Amino acid sequence: MAVLKVILTIVFIIISLALTVIILMQQGKSAGLGAIAGAAETYWGKNKGRSMEGMLVKVTKVFVALFFVIAAVLNMGVF
Repeated sequence: MAVLKVILTIVFIIISLALTVIILMQQGKSAGLGAIAGAAETYWGKNKGRSMEGMLVKVTKVFVALFFVIAAVLNMGVF
């Protein structure tokens, strides 16, 4: 059981670092003055799910879920 705790702790640290990097790579959500004039409704605005930004959002959601699950498992004191 101690080996499993060490492995989970290492995976937890790797996910924490990766999550930090992925969040810092994302752009801000403020559209600025372009949103007032309707400039936010461009081709890239409509297809964000297929772009690099959309992929970063999806990966962030997965890593956050893994982060919380592993944190809960490590905190339960089963090991």
